Amino acid sequence: MSKLSILDGGMSRELLRLGAELKQPEWSALALINSPDIVRKVHEEFIAAGSDVVTTNSYALVPFHIGEERFQKNGASLIRLSGQLAREAADAVSNREILVAGSLPPIFGSYEPQNFDPSRVQTYLKVLVENLAPYVDVWLGETLSLIAEGEAVRTAVAATGKPFWISFTLADDEAQVKGSEPKLRSGERVEDAAIWAVSSGAKALLFNCSKPEVMQAAVETAARVFKDKGSALEIGVYANAFEGEQGDSAANEGLHDTREDMTSDTYSRFACSWAEAGATMIGGCCGIGAEHIHRLTRALLR
Repeated sequence: MSKLSILDGGMSRELLRLGAELKQPEWSALALINSPDIVRKVHEEFIAAGSDVVTTNSYALVPFHIGEERFQKNGASLIRLSGQLAREAADAVSNREILVAGSLPPIFGSYEPQNFDPSRVQTYLKVLVENLAPYVDVWLGETLSLIAEGEAVRTAVAATGKPFWISFTLADDEAQVKGSEPKLRSGERVEDAAIWAVSSGAKALLFNCSKPEVMQAAVETAARVFKDKGSALEIGVYANAFEGEQGDSAANEGLHDTREDMTSDTYSRFACSWAEAGATMIGGCCGIGAEHIHRLTRALLR
């Protein structure tokens, strides 16, 4: 088994906790505009909690959130800033290596696979990749709802020579929570996503921004596929703490409530189950903060 790596947690709620202003549709991009020091502070707090990887705050730096005009005018500089802040936080640590993952989000909206446009996606990914490349160690295509989004990320980063990870968001409605075959939000099977990942050149397949309850089945499915294929791909998980079902709620229409029951102890128990199922990269997504990362680090690495 590969050494267990601790990922970071969700950026937005930590920004709010530390005093940054966030509002839709810009969301976490506003912190880069108005309070970049707080963005760096969030990275530093995750590192202090035990994270081996910090992810650039570039998720909302797409026209879907900041608008086409602002993306064309300021997108490149904001993307560079997100890379610089993560790199500064990582490089300030002298006693261990901290990787910077360059966040490459779903260009046309989270949880909205129907909006994917293969004819335009590379236009926007190119801006993200070119401006993050000087600062990142690995690419992270995250919260992707369909396999075609993963393929788009693979294409966009191919010329950089840097490794890439692909993270899909899972269907997490009641049927999935009760044990239906794990699927992406597009309806594609996790098994097919894992088969694609084996041939993609990715270094890891992850699952993120879905309920903790649906993650173990996806890890087990991926582990089975990788074993059958003789693949050494790593498997990762970083779940969210959202209340209710998210599939019908557009990502920039409001602030999702988070679950009161998803304490750091509860989340760490989920994390341990994912590790037992074969995950070697574990962190958190929306609503999972530095306290959660600290607790799961202690639980997983004790």
